[in-house]
Amino acid sequence: MTTYYGLYGQKVQYLASDPSDPQIGQVWYNSTSATLKVRELATVNAWAAGGNLNTARIYLAGCGTQTAALGFGGTVSPTATEEYNGTAWTNNPTGLNTGRTDFQGCGTQTAGLGVGGYLGPGVSNATEEYDGSTWTNGGNLNTARYNAAVFGIQTAAIAAGGGGATPVIGTRLTSTESYNGTSWTTTPANLNTARRAFSGIGIQTAGLAFGGSANPGNSNATESWNGSSWTSVNSLNTDRAAFGASGIQTSAIAFGGGTPGPSTAATELWNGTSWTSNPTGLATARLALGSANGATPSSTALAFGGSVSGPVALANTEEWTGIAAQTKTVTVT
Repeated sequence: MTTYYGLYGQKVQYLASDPSDPQIGQVWYNSTSATLKVRELATVNAWAAGGNLNTARIYLAGCGTQTAALGFGGTVSPTATEEYNGTAWTNNPTGLNTGRTDFQGCGTQTAGLGVGGYLGPGVSNATEEYDGSTWTNGGNLNTARYNAAVFGIQTAAIAAGGGGATPVIGTRLTSTESYNGTSWTTTPANLNTARRAFSGIGIQTAGLAFGGSANPGNSNATESWNGSSWTSVNSLNTDRAAFGASGIQTSAIAFGGGTPGPSTAATELWNGTSWTSNPTGLATARLALGSANGATPSSTALAFGGSVSGPVALANTEEWTGIAAQTKTVTVT
């Protein structure tokens, strides 16, 4: 008869209580409850409430991860910066040098990047770099733009599309620029679909851009970036613009945004090939929200701020858990 010891080379632990820090794959017998248990990864795919922003705002930028995020700019307080530790937001005393809305960020909480934006009126070409405490001006974009898709890290980023300043403000762009930590270079590669108010995730050599405001209406188009060119791939299930996103080229999540109708709570997951609609969406449908779009798989994400509709800003934060560790009781006979 095949035994656990024969398969894995160790005996099942016999314990009076569950271990305080069990490892994935660990098996033990709890003598108090007379149960056999295993630590495993389980699919959760759900949103839960997090700590509120100190300043409710719309059209803000974000970067980082679920437990170390940055939210900055936006209407109401266009220079303000807040840091999230996985539980609560803290105001940073040093704000952006150029107050703006309708833009995106990338990088980490201690090495972030804020790119372009809307000045009201006017379109910005400014780039700012965050070192964990202060913002410093970086190299300017070659083409001023707002609501562009921005992804990568502080020293190796991509900015694509967005709303331009000419011939009129809001002109949808296809151009792509690459940042080396000092200056932007316009690449010869253009997006296949001109758009603004869309999202980008990934790294400088392997990214994904999706959704947005195209012409006419909102778009569900998804394009993959290989470091030198854009390729159209399978589309989102829901057309949307001004939404949140996080992930990498092979594992991403899109949530919220404006649809042809009202704002949406819909959440979709990307597996590297196609998008799947998740049965459970955000608790609060919203558009023009911020998100921690760090280059990590879609097992975690963060949504904050935004608006249900109109100019009324939200402060609430939601945390996404895709996969989490759990202790499971094994039924035996």
